[in-house]
Amino acid sequence: MTSTLTSRITGSATLRFLGKRLLHTFVVLLGVLVLVFTLIHLVPGDPVRIALGTRYTQESYDALRAASGLDRPLIEQFFAYVGHAITGDLGVSFRNGQPVTEILLERLPATLSLAGVGMLIALLISIPAGTFSALKEGTVGDGIVRVFSQFGVSIPDFWMGMLLITLFSTILGWLPPSGYVAFGEDPGEWLRRVFTPALTVGLVAGSIMTRYVRGAVLEVAEAAYVRTARSKGLRPAVVTGVHIARNAFIPILTITGIQLATMLGGVLVVEVVFAWPGLGRLVYDSVASRDYPVVQGAVLLIAIAFLVVNLIVDALYALIDPRIRLS
Repeated sequence: MTSTLTSRITGSATLRFLGKRLLHTFVVLLGVLVLVFTLIHLVPGDPVRIALGTRYTQESYDALRAASGLDRPLIEQFFAYVGHAITGDLGVSFRNGQPVTEILLERLPATLSLAGVGMLIALLISIPAGTFSALKEGTVGDGIVRVFSQFGVSIPDFWMGMLLITLFSTILGWLPPSGYVAFGEDPGEWLRRVFTPALTVGLVAGSIMTRYVRGAVLEVAEAAYVRTARSKGLRPAVVTGVHIARNAFIPILTITGIQLATMLGGVLVVEVVFAWPGLGRLVYDSVASRDYPVVQGAVLLIAIAFLVVNLIVDALYALIDPRIRLS
């Protein structure tokens, strides 16, 4: 009876917690829509004139402005944009007339590939390295991990990418220096091409996450209940796996969510270095050609990726730690 009542209380608390987070996400998304729309229209220059380039005539200029809705008052454009965005219609590209939603969906698989493999590499590096460094605090091993993580944090993405291209493509000749093949076309070739850019983002993100894992494990390892567990004679593997890992998980989850959202947003420099056809490369090309509908759509999608990842992280908080959902 008591356990049933407790389950109902915590269940309703979880629903309230998630409901608040959903409402918060909706408000932030509305703010992002306003901000993106405003900033895009504050950028100097006439996007229609730039888009037409050498094809410019007064007739084509007037036709494109009317077709894109830029001849209407700004407030009317905003409400039309929000109304269409809610239905998934983000307009058409100035460059080729292709629907923006279609362009984004074409680029999304490449970014998901890069982010997924990159995050896997980052987790494989950071969790064992950070835990080892914390448990061996003050030793030579701890010093080596800290030096390498500092090196990874300090080195720029594009330089890390160039070093890896030089190693794997130029010196060893094992992997192609750039390009993308879809997983469905050829899984083996997809892996060969995704490995180097994913290793680039994975090494950088892994270095950052190693420092967070080390800090989180150190903080928990010094807690009273961990000292009590050790004083009871529990094996170090049990203390680490049961008492430390579980309680250090929330800060690690936080930094993992931030890094994953960053990768899903498109790692612009890495995608440019490796000619990777993801969202970051799309934003770079669209800004260069003043293709504002595509820039708006890509920024909106990146913002949604951040919000969705944060919402998932919040939901995991509530599932892992009852104190969070009850507060």
